[in-house]
Amino acid sequence: MELSHLPLPIEFYHRPTLDLAKLLLGCLLVNETAEGVAAGYIVETEAYMGAGDRAAHSFGNRRTRRTEVMFAEPGRVYTFTMHRHTLINVVSGAADVPEAILIRALDPVEGLDLIDERRAGRKRSEWMNGPGKLTEALGITMKDYGRKFTERPLYIASGYMPEKISCGPRIGIENTGEARFRPWRFWVTGNTNVSKGKKLLHIEENRFS
Repeated sequence: MELSHLPLPIEFYHRPTLDLAKLLLGCLLVNETAEGVAAGYIVETEAYMGAGDRAAHSFGNRRTRRTEVMFAEPGRVYTFTMHRHTLINVVSGAADVPEAILIRALDPVEGLDLIDERRAGRKRSEWMNGPGKLTEALGITMKDYGRKFTERPLYIASGYMPEKISCGPRIGIENTGEARFRPWRFWVTGNTNVSKGKKLLHIEENRFS
């Protein structure tokens, strides 16, 4: 199924990071490549709150070649590599306030044959249920660093409004002191594509609470 989408306007990204991390749930992440179009609904995010957040790459206003885009205006693409996998973030916060939101999981919706090729040998439920998996499925690479999510070929479009979302601690940040306990991971309640990390402090809430 090929759909026609429009990138969300830049105004969508000009809001507090924790609010944006929730509002991204249900939005559509789209990548248009030479191989074809692939897309999925965002079903899990993690917020990283900049200079005061020990889990953030920009903790202490650390400004490096990798983190430079985090200091840009919101709505930029921040990609980085971890264990040979590319991960994708939405830059948030005002310019020079280095906050970002990791996209942790997607629900596949478009370009399913292409996604199946890229994630060969995996069950559909495992195509996009992790941040490194979803970038492989969509063909996102480090070449996308610094792009704007408001412009093709890699962009975020409107999708649906989840009935309920949940929150809990972020995953994989065990060596960050008290930061590891902050409930800044959000997911669509009950979605089977959410990553398999612990869901402590499971809290159901409506989208705009």
